[in-house]
Amino acid sequence: MAQKGVQLDQETLSCSICLDLLKDPVTIPCGHSNCMSCIKKHWDEADRNNSCPQCRQTFIPRPVLVKTTMLADLVEQLKKTGLEPAAADHCYAGAEDVVCDVCTGRKLKAVKSCLVCLASYCDKHLQPHHESAAFKKHKLMDPLEKLQENVCSRHGEVMKMFCLTDHQCICYRCSVDEHKGHNTVTSAAERTERQTELEVSRQKIQQRIKDKQKNVKVLQQEVKTISRSADEAVKKNHKILTEQIRLMEERRRKVKQQIRSKEETEVNRVKELESKLEQEITELRRKDAEMDKLSRTDDHIQFLLQYPSVSKLREDPDSSNIDIRPRSYFEDVTTAVSELRDKLQHSLREDLDHQPGLGLRLWLGLGLILILTICHVSPSNQHPEPQTRTDFLQYSCEITLDPNTVNEYLLLSEENKRVTVMRQTQNYPHHPDRFRGCFQVLSRESLTGYCYWEVEWSGGDVWVAVAYKDIKRKGNSDECKFGHNDKSWALYCNKNTPLFWYNNVQYPVSGPVSSRIGVYLDHTAGNLSFYSLQPFSETMTLIHRVQTTFTEPLYAGVWLWYNGDTAYFPKLQ
Repeated sequence: MAQKGVQLDQETLSCSICLDLLKDPVTIPCGHSNCMSCIKKHWDEADRNNSCPQCRQTFIPRPVLVKTTMLADLVEQLKKTGLEPAAADHCYAGAEDVVCDVCTGRKLKAVKSCLVCLASYCDKHLQPHHESAAFKKHKLMDPLEKLQENVCSRHGEVMKMFCLTDHQCICYRCSVDEHKGHNTVTSAAERTERQTELEVSRQKIQQRIKDKQKNVKVLQQEVKTISRSADEAVKKNHKILTEQIRLMEERRRKVKQQIRSKEETEVNRVKELESKLEQEITELRRKDAEMDKLSRTDDHIQFLLQYPSVSKLREDPDSSNIDIRPRSYFEDVTTAVSELRDKLQHSLREDLDHQPGLGLRLWLGLGLILILTICHVSPSNQHPEPQTRTDFLQYSCEITLDPNTVNEYLLLSEENKRVTVMRQTQNYPHHPDRFRGCFQVLSRESLTGYCYWEVEWSGGDVWVAVAYKDIKRKGNSDECKFGHNDKSWALYCNKNTPLFWYNNVQYPVSGPVSSRIGVYLDHTAGNLSFYSLQPFSETMTLIHRVQTTFTEPLYAGVWLWYNGDTAYFPKLQ
C-alpha cells in the first residue's frame, strides 16, 4: 500500500511535456504545472499561442513564470526515496512505433491519430480530446505513420475526395479548381469500391493456395507410390535374377542399380515440383497478408495510395495439371527380365549338355542382351495389349463420378457409381466445373498409364467417353459435348446405329454394342480401345480402337440423353 502511494506522487509530480519529475516547477493560471524550461519551449513554438499543453486554455498576454517552491520541495523529497522517475514506467516509442507529436525529449508511443489536428498523441496528451468539447468533432483513429500524406500539398487541406478521371486523391478545393468538371467521389466511397475488388483478389489467392496445397498432397503421395513401386520391382527382379548361376550376379546388381537410378530421377523430379509449389504458396500467403493488412486500415487515403501496388497480382504459373508420369517402367523392367530368363533357361537346357562351349557363349550373349534390353525398355513395344478379360482385369481401376461436374438434371447414387437422367433438377451447389447444358459427368480419378474399366448402360442414347480436364463446361455448344471436340473421345451406344465420335467427326464401329462396355487405356502408347462384353460371358469383342498421342491425364465420363437413361461403373473383381 505504501508503494502504491509513492507511485501516485511520482505521476502527480511529473511534467506533462517531458514526463519526467518536475525541474524548476512552475504553475500556470489554469492550475497545471510543468518544468519551467519545458513550458517556455512549448510556448516559444509559433503555433502554440501560449496555450496549456494539457487543457489547451490560452493565456494573453503570456503569464510571468515563477518557480513553485512547495512543488520543488516535494520533488526533492521524492528524489531522496531512491525510486526511479515515473517516466520509466511509460511506454516509449520504438523504431517501428508512431511517436507522440506533443512530447518533447524522449517521445512516447502514440495511441491515436487525429485527422483534424493531423497529429498523433500519447495517452496523456490525448486527454484534451476526451475532456474538452472543442475536440468533440475531431476524428480519432489508430496511430498513422504517414499522416501528412493525407494533406493536399497544394492547398494544405485534408484530401477527402477522389478524382476518378485522374485516379488520385484530392481535397475539396482541388475538386472546384484544377479538377473542376472531373468525375469525383468521396474517398470513403472509392475505398468501398476498391475494398470489394481487394476481397475478390484475396479470394483468388486463397483459392490458388488451396489448389496448390492439393497438388502438393498429390505429389507427396506420388513420391510414396514411386518408392513403393520401385521397392516391389527391386524385390521381384532380385528373386528372378538370383535363380541364375553365379555369372548372372553382376547383371542382377546392374538391374537393381537401374531401378534405383530411375527411382531417384523420378523422386527428385516430383520433389522439385513440390518445392516449387511450396514456394508459390509462401509467396501467395505473403501477398494475402499484405492485402489483409491494407484491407484493415482505417485511412482511406493510405488505402487508395497503396492499393495499385498491393492489389496487382503476377500471372499465376499453371500448376493445376501435374504431370504424373506412369510408373510402368518398373513393371516393364520386371517383364523384360522374366522373358529373357525364360529364353536363357530354354537355350541352356537344349544346348549346354551337347555343346558346352556354344551353351556358355549363348548364355553370356543372352545375358548381354538382357542388360541392353533392360536399359532401353520402351513401354510401347514391351507391353502388348491384353487378350482376355482376365488379362484386362489386372489393370482395372475403380471409377467414381465427380459431384462437382455432374449436370443438375442427373442423379448420382450407389456411392457415386450410378448416374440417371431425372425430370427435375437436383439442386446441386454452384461449382465452376459443373456441366450446365449437357447431361454429362466426369470421374473424380485422373487416368494415366494402364487402365481398364467397364460401363453398364440402359435407355435410349448413351455416350461412353474419356476427356481432358479442361473441356468446356458452360452452354450446349460442341466445345462442351463429348466426342464433338478435340478434347474428348466418345462411343455412342444405342441399339441401332452405334458410332464413335471425335472432334465432331463420326466413325462407324464394328457390330452392335452390348449393354456392358469395357474401356482399355494405354495412356503412354496412346491406345484407347472399346470392347463389347456379352452378358454372363467372358467374351470380349473389339468395337473400336483409337491410336493417338495423349498430352494430358484423361477422365472417364458419360453423356446421357433421355429421361431414365442410366450408366453404372461397377467395381471389378
